[in-house]
Amino acid sequence: MKSNEETTADRGTTADDAPTNRRIRALHTAETVTVYQAYKPQIASFAAREGRFPDTWSRERMTWVKPSFLWMMYRCGWAAKKLQEHVLALEITREGFEAALAGACLSHFDRKVYPDRDTWGRRLHATTVRVQWDPERDLHLRPLAHRSLQLGLAGWATRAYADEWLVSVRDVTPLAHEMHDLVRSGDLAAASALLPDERPYALTPDLTATIGASPVA
Repeated sequence: MKSNEETTADRGTTADDAPTNRRIRALHTAETVTVYQAYKPQIASFAAREGRFPDTWSRERMTWVKPSFLWMMYRCGWAAKKLQEHVLALEITREGFEAALAGACLSHFDRKVYPDRDTWGRRLHATTVRVQWDPERDLHLRPLAHRSLQLGLAGWATRAYADEWLVSVRDVTPLAHEMHDLVRSGDLAAASALLPDERPYALTPDLTATIGASPVA
C-alpha cells in the first residue's frame, strides 16, 4: 500500500528521465497561477492586507517564487525559519507567468536544453529570469524523484511581478502550521486533504523547450 504522501497531488516518485519528471504543478485557473513566497511579518502583513507589496519592497533584486506549496514548506521550515515566518499565496496572471518563462534561462547548464555551454552562457547573460528544477518534497519534506519549478525574477520581471501581474495575496501561514501539526501527529491523510489542488500546468512547445520542462498532454 502506498503512503499518503505518495498519492497526493501527483507527488509520486518517477525515474529521472521519465516524462513527468519536470512538469510545473500549480494551483491555477484559466487566468491565473498561484506561487508562494515566505517573508518576515511586516512585509507579509502589509501585502496580505493591501493586496500588493509595499513600496519599500525591493524591485531591483532577484526574488524566487515557487508554485509548489510543499517545496515552500521545505524552504521555510513550515513557516518557522527566521524572516520566513509568514507564507504568502500570490495569485499572478498566467500572461505574466508565461512571459517570465519565455525570458528565462536555466541556472545551470543542461545539455538536453542547450547545444553547448557557450550557447547557455550567452542566454544566461542576456536574461534576468532564472529557472531551477529542484526535487519535489513529500509531506515529511523528503526529496522525491520528480522536480519542482523554482522561478527567479530580476530586473523587468521583478517590477512586473510586483506592480502588474499580481492579482491577489493571501497569508496561508495558518494552513502551514495546521498541516505541520497534522504531519507531526502522524495524521498524513488529514494533512494531505489540506494540500492545494496543484495540477500539471500545460505549456506551449516553445515554452516547454525554453525551460527544459517535460510535456504535459
